[in-house]
Amino acid sequence: MSVLVDGNTRLLVQGLGREGSYHASACRAYGTNMVAGVHPNRPGMQFEDAVPYFETVKDAIAETQANVGLIFVPAPSAADAIIEQVDAGMPLVICISEGVPVQDMVKVRAYIEGSGSRLIGPNCPGLITPGTKTKVGIMPGAIHKHGKVGVVSRSGTLTYEAVDQLTTRGIGQSSVVGIGGDPINGTTFVDVLELFAADDETEAVVLLGEIGGTREQEAAEFIADKLGKPVVSTIVGQSAPPGRRMGHAGAIVTGPSALASNKIAALREAGAHIAETPADIGEVMAGVLAGEFLSCPLFPWERARVRSLFRRPAASARTPGTPHLNPLPKGVEAGHLPSKWTRSAIASIFASGRSAFDAGSIALVKPWRILIVFMPRAFAGTMSLPVLSPIMTA
Repeated sequence: MSVLVDGNTRLLVQGLGREGSYHASACRAYGTNMVAGVHPNRPGMQFEDAVPYFETVKDAIAETQANVGLIFVPAPSAADAIIEQVDAGMPLVICISEGVPVQDMVKVRAYIEGSGSRLIGPNCPGLITPGTKTKVGIMPGAIHKHGKVGVVSRSGTLTYEAVDQLTTRGIGQSSVVGIGGDPINGTTFVDVLELFAADDETEAVVLLGEIGGTREQEAAEFIADKLGKPVVSTIVGQSAPPGRRMGHAGAIVTGPSALASNKIAALREAGAHIAETPADIGEVMAGVLAGEFLSCPLFPWERARVRSLFRRPAASARTPGTPHLNPLPKGVEAGHLPSKWTRSAIASIFASGRSAFDAGSIALVKPWRILIVFMPRAFAGTMSLPVLSPIMTA
């Protein structure tokens, strides 16, 4: 399975100039079924002697049953191209164009509401499903590998960096979606997370955010309440000065909620595993997949009780034959555990009769709002978040 694009994708490309033609050719070479090109001056001709050109999107859909549209039209005309595809009934529209005026996108966003079409972008790298060799966008196909990790990102180049780290470690991707970095776009983090939540093949998610807006906080709420799958996240722009745009039109600190620190705190509290820098994404995800991470946000009245369970027992009170604990997965720093709370204290919890946790380890992550249980994948099929309640209430 996958999200949004797969082996049934029939691609239409609009805006086949120099750059558009280059990337359309790369999509075809990767394996995407491109069935139509749209250019007002080329009807009756063929792209690469194989794909017919049409004068309008409506004509192309009628003749080829195209169901995904890819737009490379220059920014001043991109909004018109999006609207043309929506009017023609295109179910999925991906706009790569960068620099689309915000006022144009305000109108486009309102126009799309209730139309039955989904827009990805603008100013995005597109999306790819490695398992079916379906690429709709500008990402380098060679770095992708079929697997079970979904990736969603506001940044194109950061997406490539994350995917390369995953693939290098043998971790494949179910689908990779770049939603774009503009302040107004067609699809949000939450929209894509909903798709990953419903996709049985996706077992974990990488979420790549940046400064500006509140999309990451909205994603954190969904992760905490509805996703039910582990998430690794990083937020770039931590050193960006307030008020200065950093690359993307939407990457600008306009208030406290737009700060990287605020976004990181929200995601961490929701149970996401934070990669402190983009270079750590692959390592942290490898740790997530090596041992099942189960996380549960704690209410204030629960924190004191949980912290009391972690107090180090006196030497005379320690249970003989404490079970061996596997090391914490890579990417989870020992610094997350206060030095006064030792591994022997954690082991005493397992030795108290909760055999289901004997092969795992527990960490209480600052600021004492998340309880995380790490255990081998052998337990994953039988464990769920409710199993944490005995620890919090014992």
